[in-house]
Amino acid sequence: HVQLVESGGGSVQAGGSLRFSCVVSGYAYSDGYCLGWFRQAPGKEREGVAQMYSGESKTYYANSVKGRFTISHDNAKRTLYLQMNSLKPEDTAMYYCAAKRGWCSWSSYDFNYWGQGTQVTVS
Repeated sequence: HVQLVESGGGSVQAGGSLRFSCVVSGYAYSDGYCLGWFRQAPGKEREGVAQMYSGESKTYYANSVKGRFTISHDNAKRTLYLQMNSLKPEDTAMYYCAAKRGWCSWSSYDFNYWGQGTQVTVS
């Protein structure tokens, strides 16, 4: 049973940085999982932010965060990270880490496993 536990987040001024961590347990990285970050602002659909497929070095980013956000994974620590730089007020949202078996997808409906969510507020 895959479980995801997030930490990080908080409030920051525009232009600042934050980093999320997400400990992922109950799976084998070599089994072929997509690990990713989504966010949801009030009144909006949940949208994909960044993803990576286990076994590959390639990462995927939404256009809105390219060049500002970096997704990474430490297999030894079983932890997924999201480094967010040059934050903007429009980045304000609840952020979730997520996992699915198989290839990555930008649709949140394709992801089976979710973290509890953590709030980011950029002012």
